[in-house]
Amino acid sequence: MMIQSAIEHFMWEAIYEGRKALPKCLPNPPVGCVLVEDDNIIARGYTNEPGQHHAEAMALSQIKHQELTNVIAFVTLEPCSFHGRTPSCAKALVTRGIKEVYVGIIDPHPKNNGAGIMLLREAGIQVYVGVLSEIIQQDLQPYLVFKY
Repeated sequence: MMIQSAIEHFMWEAIYEGRKALPKCLPNPPVGCVLVEDDNIIARGYTNEPGQHHAEAMALSQIKHQELTNVIAFVTLEPCSFHGRTPSCAKALVTRGIKEVYVGIIDPHPKNNGAGIMLLREAGIQVYVGVLSEIIQQDLQPYLVFKY
């Protein structure tokens, strides 16, 4: 586990990435992600327009080598566990071999709501939840509305 100041620094970078998503990401929430290796950000991503990359997929697409066993992901909202308009971000992180994931808040969407975290942990990935959660909750709350 990284030291707290570094964790918060990288999560702030993910928050800034997520804010770039608006308004094109709507109705999806403006999620941000940074990938870190050896204390350096090696890729950044945010939620694109519906049907396009989510934050994690955008960041992963910037890295050409397949195995990312020394990479830590910082993501503002729990990675999605299910295949909707786009593939599961949690499964993509598992496939690429990410070793740790820091998550701001759990996704309250009924299809996810902890399932993404469980998928990561079942694959042996260390997952830490709640980094800068109050700030992220304020940023994302207006967009965490589900219409059925």
